[in-house]
Amino acid sequence: MLDSVKIQRRQSEIRQSLSELAGKPEPTADEIRSMETLDAEYRANETRYRAALVAEDGERREAGEELETRSGREWSELVAGFELRQAVLALDEGRALSGRTAEVVAELRNSGGYRGIPVPFEALEQRAGETIAPGVVAPRTTQGIIDRLFPASVAARMGVQSVNIGSGETEYPVATSGVTTGWAATELGNVAGPSVFATAERSLKPDSTLGAHMRISRKALKQTAGLEEAIRRDMAAAIGAELDKAVFLGTGTAGQPLGVITGAVTYGITSTPVAAAATWAAFRSAVVAFLTAHAAAGPKDVRLMIRPEVWSKLDGTYVTGTAVTEYDRLSAQIGSIVQTANALAAPAGETPVTSALLTVTAGGVPPAILGLWGGVDLIRDPYSDAQSGGLRLTGLVTADVTVPRGVQSQILTGIQ
Repeated sequence: MLDSVKIQRRQSEIRQSLSELAGKPEPTADEIRSMETLDAEYRANETRYRAALVAEDGERREAGEELETRSGREWSELVAGFELRQAVLALDEGRALSGRTAEVVAELRNSGGYRGIPVPFEALEQRAGETIAPGVVAPRTTQGIIDRLFPASVAARMGVQSVNIGSGETEYPVATSGVTTGWAATELGNVAGPSVFATAERSLKPDSTLGAHMRISRKALKQTAGLEEAIRRDMAAAIGAELDKAVFLGTGTAGQPLGVITGAVTYGITSTPVAAAATWAAFRSAVVAFLTAHAAAGPKDVRLMIRPEVWSKLDGTYVTGTAVTEYDRLSAQIGSIVQTANALAAPAGETPVTSALLTVTAGGVPPAILGLWGGVDLIRDPYSDAQSGGLRLTGLVTADVTVPRGVQSQILTGIQ
């Protein structure tokens, strides 16, 4: 019980006792002393009551701040205890979910529809302290599974922001016109007239679904204790690589979202043909365009994405009369250089040419946004491999891409 409540109750008891004593026409000496004692206690309690209210007010504020962040912390703690093993066994054997895994699945199902068992994206991350069954004595020892090779993610390094959407469509209004400034030409003249504050909307829609399908044999299920970790890593890497590719090269057709490079015209991104060998001068004009458009404060704000073949050309081209390569000049000026063979098309043509992408983050707004709806919808196929005792798993991810402001990106084509 709060101290202020206890004091209030005591004050009520004192007032009742005082009213009884005060109603007596001829109080005794003991009753008079009792009234003096109760009166002194009542005055002291008033001071204690005010002090208790001040202390409890601070406690309430601290509790309120904790409540504001408790939801996110509780969710992180639940996801930290999510076991993908339970999801696989529930799909394969019909085993009931329990513990934090059951709570996470129930929470995701309440926020969106899933045909199978929903899996949060955080659960695909590799976690320390996984429970691994102890090895058994056998003539042959099976080592850990060697993962497949996947391209490293470049979307985050290029400033692309990922947002998680519960349901529905998300819209980003972008200001296209606003305040007009101008000087009064004469003493009594008017300044420049007002202009309309207009916006253009960029939307993320749940129209594109990516599927990650895997077929697990009975031997794989029985062969190693690290299968869960291997499946998690493989699914996370496969989904990440495909999303990375879609962010930049998505065609906008056949179920794919419209990527940054292929959707340059739609997003209002400037695309400049270079038609020359890769040099620092070829990229410098794009940096100047960022500076003149107020999208960047300096070259260090610019991120550049190139193919490995372009890096090879730059690093092998020396400035005449020096030991400095064109790549040395480029890396000394640009803030970040990202190399990828996944997010940019391979060189093509009689004289092989390729493209490059430059981006900046202006005013806290990312050059592109990747929207992800809910988590991974994990579904099993219990029939196709029934005769062999295998298992088929499909992870479904709904995603979309949009570009808030085209001026924060530039594309260079025809780089030899």
